[in-house]
Amino acid sequence: MRPITTTASRIMSYLKSFSRILRGSLSTNPGGVSGTPGSFHLPLRKLVLRYSQHNPSSAGTRAFLLSSTFTQLSKKYPSVEFVVTEAGNAKHPLVTGFYADTSAAAFRSEKRKDISLANLDVGQVGAKVQRVVEASGDKTKSLKRRTTLSRNESARGVWSQLHDRKVDI
Repeated sequence: MRPITTTASRIMSYLKSFSRILRGSLSTNPGGVSGTPGSFHLPLRKLVLRYSQHNPSSAGTRAFLLSSTFTQLSKKYPSVEFVVTEAGNAKHPLVTGFYADTSAAAFRSEKRKDISLANLDVGQVGAKVQRVVEASGDKTKSLKRRTTLSRNESARGVWSQLHDRKVDI
């Protein structure tokens, strides 16, 4: 078994060698790469990966950071800023996505999504990071009890239990 300090220095030297790739290009062309108007831009503007060098729950996250999948992901999305931070010993790994907010109330709140990476293997960490990259940043909406709204009034009118029988007072 290797000492922890050797693994930590190996990860840090690996991440320093790709610092230009991880930061990405923060400016984008409004016309897109091909110059066509109306091109699609990801809502994600910044992705922060937090991990711990000594916490066993961060083993999958550390392995993901050393894998080629992470570098390919950072090259695939140059408009996204990838930030890797080291957390304290007692903290679990976490991925946080910061999204562009185009609403009128953008100054009040920032859209963000936090997903825990505790005790996940390399493949599961990659799937969670990909999920954050592809998300829009909106809150998950329940589809169970959505009310149906209609522009037209019902042919029979609005029903009420008070219309069922006369009320004796």
